[in-house]
Amino acid sequence: MKVLYAIDHFVEWLGDKVSLINLVLVLLICVDVALRYTFSYSKNWILELEWHLFAIIFLLGASYGLRHDKHVRVDVFYQRMTPKTRAWINLIGTLIFLLPWAYVIINTSYGFALNSWYMGEGSPNPGGLPARYLIKAMIPIGFVLLALQGLVWLWQNIKTITEH
Repeated sequence: MKVLYAIDHFVEWLGDKVSLINLVLVLLICVDVALRYTFSYSKNWILELEWHLFAIIFLLGASYGLRHDKHVRVDVFYQRMTPKTRAWINLIGTLIFLLPWAYVIINTSYGFALNSWYMGEGSPNPGGLPARYLIKAMIPIGFVLLALQGLVWLWQNIKTITEH
């Protein structure tokens, strides 16, 4: 259980750090828009950096969202259920959807990211970012974190179900 506790705290710590990227992204977009509309100045690397930062926020922040139960769900019925019923839904959803799909994405994206790393893949756009393999590596990393947090989520729901 110490491992699950460590995963949970690491995801919390990482989520706090990743949230700071939101500020960087907003500032970058503001500067980009100001330069584009004031001076008709734009560069490919700025546009690519914007979507790279957004991808990092999304991929590394998904496990943080799960940790805080802020992921997408239809709450119309869920919010009216008892904690044990919600725990059963979470348990089944984690076992049927979250963990298998995280495995599929990790399994398929790992080779994709590794191949990009070996090639030293960069942007195909003139003036784009040189290390596209770094953002592609975020895909399996993000889903490994999501799967690990899914195991913590699974354990927490099992505890809720078994409590008297």
